[in-house]
Amino acid sequence: MAAKDDPVVIKKYANRRLYNTGTSTYVTLEDLAEMVKKGEEFSVQDAKTGEDITHSVLTQIIFELENKDGQNMLPIPFLRQLIAFYGDQMQMIVPSFLEQSMTAFAKEQERFREQMKTAMGASPMDVMKLMPMKALEEQTRRNMEMFQNAMRMFTAFPQGTPAAPAAPDKEKKDVSDKADDLQELKEQVAAMQRKIDSMG
Repeated sequence: MAAKDDPVVIKKYANRRLYNTGTSTYVTLEDLAEMVKKGEEFSVQDAKTGEDITHSVLTQIIFELENKDGQNMLPIPFLRQLIAFYGDQMQMIVPSFLEQSMTAFAKEQERFREQMKTAMGASPMDVMKLMPMKALEEQTRRNMEMFQNAMRMFTAFPQGTPAAPAAPDKEKKDVSDKADDLQELKEQVAAMQRKIDSMG
């Protein structure tokens, strides 16, 4: 028997039906999306092979949500940049960077929700004192700044066609430029980590 804190196992059958072993009921992708929103942990296994297919099912949920009217969250430039990183030498650092960025963003949103909850317990006049429009604008500005910093990380090494072979006298400058770019990337990652640590 699974421990209480173990993720619920969802079995996916050949007919694409999903079975929640925790509740002994069939579920849909929408049900799984709701579980994610509630913070319920689950893993999805192929019913026949036992293979863990959680990643592909979560990706499928995002695909379904992105196709609903008015629910697009992933901008086209971001999707293009993300696709360009597949097979690229930077691919291995993208997942951890995205995870850190989303964790920092979620912490910031949680802090904002707590402020709103505190404000909502007060009278309408107190709400205006506690959460003036400037505070809401500041929160939005910080969220956008964090997102823009994340996007800058993705464009630090622009994708493109290979350049013509460099002349011998330019090779040293190119190596120096690449070292500078790498150092700048390391500094940005360190700055993001410090920001995440300070939010904890």
